[in-house]
Amino acid sequence: MAIKSSELILNPDGSVYHLNLKPEHIAHDIIFVGDQNRVEKITQAFDSIEFSMQKREFKTQTGLFKGKRISVMSTGIGPDNIDIVLNELDALVNIDLETRKPKEKLTSLNIIRIGTSGSLQADIPVDSFVMSKFGLGLDNMLRSYLIDEVSNTAIEEAFIAHTNWDLRKGKPYVVSCSEKLEKIIESDRMHKGITATAGGFYGPQGRVLRLNIQDESLNSKMDNFTFEDNRITNLEMETAAIYGLSALLGHNALSLNAIIANRASGTFSEDPYKAVDELIAYTLNKLISQ
Repeated sequence: MAIKSSELILNPDGSVYHLNLKPEHIAHDIIFVGDQNRVEKITQAFDSIEFSMQKREFKTQTGLFKGKRISVMSTGIGPDNIDIVLNELDALVNIDLETRKPKEKLTSLNIIRIGTSGSLQADIPVDSFVMSKFGLGLDNMLRSYLIDEVSNTAIEEAFIAHTNWDLRKGKPYVVSCSEKLEKIIESDRMHKGITATAGGFYGPQGRVLRLNIQDESLNSKMDNFTFEDNRITNLEMETAAIYGLSALLGHNALSLNAIIANRASGTFSEDPYKAVDELIAYTLNKLISQ
């Protein structure tokens, strides 16, 4: 049965609605960044750029890096944007946009997020790299989907018990990274752990300006949560949503962060741009070696 036009919205030129892309515009290896200005920070290293498009905060460039075709895309901030990006990317490769029907043969994309974050642990210093072994979603977005087959209920229940989580905020979810991409990208420089994904920047991450928050001690409880030697390494706003939707849709996803601040020690990188540049170069070179 064809998907209705109100559900899969296309622009007059046949491109998907928000991303403004057609199937031929994207590679099967895609790097996500949050900031649209970081797209060209990555593609400036490319041998050539064949395509560039921007609509709203979603900027995409596709080109060749040492002979390998790669797309770089900005997602903007937050799980709601990830919901748009992942569903529309999947539509580009797994739905026939003319017939509006899912394809019989499905394609798996390789998606790597490169971001910046602050470490929650004293022994994960500034200028280091963090690989998210698991994404812990505090945002509730993924609960709109049927996630039982991809979520780790053991970690979820342990986290809920440890933090005395108020279920009125929704039930946290946990999804693991792609083992395939983990093996390609990992190195001795990578710290691994659980990345918590919040649905906002201020109250949802424990910041207090003029509004009181529901649990003032949540951040400290998160700092000392462990499950089978996995700690919560950092807190941001996209990883768990990327992992959850990628797992549901059959794509490979991995999230990497350059640590530019350490909350436990109160330190900040003297040159945060250098740390990001090093993570970008590291990731690109790992991708061409696969």
